[in-house]
Amino acid sequence: MPDSQDARSATPDQDERYRTLRADLSRTVRRVCPPWLADRHDDLIQVAVMRVMSVEEKTEGKRELSASYLYRVATSALIDEIRRLRRKNEVALDEADEKTPQSSPSPSPERVAASSEAARGLRDCLGRLKSERRIAVTLYLQGHSVPESAQVLGFTPKKTENLVYRALADLRRCLTAKGLQP
Repeated sequence: MPDSQDARSATPDQDERYRTLRADLSRTVRRVCPPWLADRHDDLIQVAVMRVMSVEEKTEGKRELSASYLYRVATSALIDEIRRLRRKNEVALDEADEKTPQSSPSPSPERVAASSEAARGLRDCLGRLKSERRIAVTLYLQGHSVPESAQVLGFTPKKTENLVYRALADLRRCLTAKGLQP
């Protein structure tokens, strides 16, 4: 709901409209949401409500809120959440415990040596990059999206995208020159 200043000036009709909208979106989100995202129902509902309210504000309430429109909003919010989870590679603790083998074999000495060599090569190549490129590509490699990185860095998304693109190209060249396959 809007901040407290706006909430005090909301009319009873607006409050009822919000409650109705939230209830409709709640039913729709619960219908489209897979069971493995059940713990995120409330977050998805809130995102969907915010999207609809934003559109209503821009169109001054002239947009019809049909069931098909609410379904599209709920589906879009769900897809965005799934993409975000995959990009961040988040796994619920229950799932992580199930997927983790009880006894993990230790890596072979060759694999340890290759990993160490690759890590040294990557650190060296990162160190050779220009500062802005290094920071942008480091955020990208840690799983941040370009818009998130742009916000953190205070750059435009386009500038951040260019920095990441050029830094990745520089890293590939450097790693290939070192005999490491990127």
